[in-house]
Amino acid sequence: MSTLSKVEPADATEPVAEVLAEVKKALGAVPNMAKTMAHSPALVRGWLALSGALSAGVIPAPVREQLALATAEYNDCEYCLSAHSFIGSKVAKLDPDEIERARHADSADPHVAALLALSDAIARGRGIVEDAALETARAAGVTDAEIAEVVGNLALNILTNYFNILADTDNEFPLVTPLAHA
Repeated sequence: MSTLSKVEPADATEPVAEVLAEVKKALGAVPNMAKTMAHSPALVRGWLALSGALSAGVIPAPVREQLALATAEYNDCEYCLSAHSFIGSKVAKLDPDEIERARHADSADPHVAALLALSDAIARGRGIVEDAALETARAAGVTDAEIAEVVGNLALNILTNYFNILADTDNEFPLVTPLAHA
């Protein structure tokens, strides 16, 4: 049972109906997370704005999905693991091995592996990382723009992880359980 209720688009009044329409226009559907976030249209708009801005950045969609998977695994967020495993597979076309590796902050691609390792180091250090972690990332070709966007993606993913954990959002995706709970 969810801690926060969903707001169904058909039952929503303004300004919630407007923000749910924005979600549908942006994503093609209204996931349960957005329906639950809709109690605060400002939160939904903030999530959409940051997500949209990062989608226009230098980190491509499949890598953003891998970053989301690594963060969701670290934070034990079943909803986000399920959603990003589904989106990673069906939309970003990640193969199952890369989805599994991302959950461990790893990839067969050395550049992507460096981005995931850096994101993991930032999350575990709560923003404090050893110089060696940055040097390793840069040695793998990670740019300053990518480093900045790793932080942005981490912030976006922590937002959705914490929200969905707190709200106990109803999961409409094929279930993926965090490894610590498997």
